[in-house]
Amino acid sequence: MGGMSIVSTTVLAFSMSADAFAVSVAKGATLQKPRWRDALRSGAIFGTVEAITPVIGWLLGVAASRYIEAIDHWAAFFILLAVGGKLVWESFQPEDEAAEKPQRHGLGVTILTAIGTSIDAMAVGVTLAFVDANIWLTAAAIGGATCLMVTLGFMTGHYIGSKVGKYAERLGGLALIGIGTHILLSHTGVI
Repeated sequence: MGGMSIVSTTVLAFSMSADAFAVSVAKGATLQKPRWRDALRSGAIFGTVEAITPVIGWLLGVAASRYIEAIDHWAAFFILLAVGGKLVWESFQPEDEAAEKPQRHGLGVTILTAIGTSIDAMAVGVTLAFVDANIWLTAAAIGGATCLMVTLGFMTGHYIGSKVGKYAERLGGLALIGIGTHILLSHTGVI
């Protein structure tokens, strides 16, 4: 299989940032007055974690690829279907309402949240090994998109509320399902 196009890489990067964006919008919505410094710090933390985890998944995928080469397109499809489906499902779940709006969120909470939202990126990293993608370019794109989206989500969440984050999460999930379907159909010769 060949690598990914710039369009696929960009769509993947912003799709992977969708859950982090939704979380940052929700976090921004709970703050009395979000500050740019805190938004940039959160963006940098989320972006860094989100860039590292697909590389870890890719390493696992490279190790496993020789054993499942004949079905790698199916594996990529089902992993992206599962991750995308999870994002879509979560986008329909109700939000927990915060009782009181804090001034800012702690560093520990931010790091743990970043790790929690990046587990999906590790699974996607596995699929990147199967489609012979440039992991360094893709990981950098995912990290950059996540940094941008988290920073913007954090700052705008106070004004736009968490519903917009839910729609972004849903759109990101559908995009991942589309990428997985494209991988499967192109490998089987349908497209």
